[in-house]
Amino acid sequence: MTAAVTGRAVPARELIAALTPAFTELPRAAEAAAADGPIGWPGYGEARARARARTGEPESVVCGIGDVGGTEAVLIAFEFGFLGGSIGEETGARIENAFITARDLSLPVVSLIASGGSRIQEGMCALTQLQRIARQMVRLRAAGLPHLAVLAGPVTGGGWATLGAGADVRVALPGAQIGFAGSRTRPPGADADAYTAEAQFAAGQVDQIVPAAGLGTVAARWLRLLTAPAAGPVAPPKALRAVPPPDSGWQAVRRAREADRPGAEAYLKAYFAERAPLGGTDPGLLCGFGMRDGRSVAYVAQCGAATRPAGFRAATRLVTLADRLSVPVLSLVDTPGAANDAEAERDGVGAAIAETITAVAGCRIPVTTLLVGEGGSGGAVALTSPGHTWVTPDSYYSVVAPERAVAILKRGPDDVPTTAEQLRLRPQDLVDLGIARGIVPAEPA
Repeated sequence: MTAAVTGRAVPARELIAALTPAFTELPRAAEAAAADGPIGWPGYGEARARARARTGEPESVVCGIGDVGGTEAVLIAFEFGFLGGSIGEETGARIENAFITARDLSLPVVSLIASGGSRIQEGMCALTQLQRIARQMVRLRAAGLPHLAVLAGPVTGGGWATLGAGADVRVALPGAQIGFAGSRTRPPGADADAYTAEAQFAAGQVDQIVPAAGLGTVAARWLRLLTAPAAGPVAPPKALRAVPPPDSGWQAVRRAREADRPGAEAYLKAYFAERAPLGGTDPGLLCGFGMRDGRSVAYVAQCGAATRPAGFRAATRLVTLADRLSVPVLSLVDTPGAANDAEAERDGVGAAIAETITAVAGCRIPVTTLLVGEGGSGGAVALTSPGHTWVTPDSYYSVVAPERAVAILKRGPDDVPTTAEQLRLRPQDLVDLGIARGIVPAEPA
């Protein structure tokens, strides 16, 4: 398959063939009765006839069912050669029928998108198809079925603002043009590099950039992860360092801050056989889905830094998606607290924390939490599952870090160790207080 980076939009049938060797097309909706479309655009019928002759397709989208690496799915593939893959009434009808079929058969949906947006020659009749498509996407979500978008490019306008950006997981071909504004509608002098798969990935709007040759493998992996949930809640990981419980609160704090203590990445690597990350812009937080014992578990893990608003929003997205798909969640807590600088406040850190706390609290399958390092204040509590929290022997959990507690209480720096003891933040204290269910044992050597 030719990648989008070559400058040629990949034909619909070529995209389908990259994902599945066996494809059964869905029955096609009846073609429009009016030759020049719903608003009588002069020459529209002739333009459609030329598009049919050029592409061999009767419309700008091909819909059907195929086996993608062992998971049966409904595929919606855009043909960019048909009037720029634009969305008109017939396109909307075919997409609607595809989503209804997916719900009827309890199948996931894969959208293979190369679309310039709404079809000008159909006016507002075309634009309202976005509402039609969005309605079906909402119903698919309500049915607990996943939607994977493959952004083959170009993906602009309504194609991006519905099927693309609105999908549960978004992967893109390298160099694909992706953005709400198409090349002919951008402001003069706009930076073209901002409208690329790479720019959208950097902004957290695309989850993965996939070389064309690996598209089938990646799509199959995502479908497995989104459709094969483990029975939850899952068991917490074992501790990766065998140490005795700390003798004092201050020792617990200092131990949790040691540079050589195992962090989130080490725990994820030990827990999962394979992982697929979701996009995000906070490097201090990792989100995604992983395979453990052949079943899918979602994860959100703090990496020892102050979690920023974008990190909490990424966590909320992950937890909400996993809950809708009945995939259990593992959260690893390790943060001195939420970011509290002026930029974080302007970015709505309080609201972002609130959304994450609500998402965790509302999960139908309880989130399993393991405290693996520092558990500082609201930044930690946002990802902590009440009643389903465990701790490692080299962690602590506190209403606020001892140094900040001293400042709040107007005590001196020499009072930090005493204050740490008073906070009862040691792992064994947390178990005694009923905050944690237990201290996890160390992984056997």
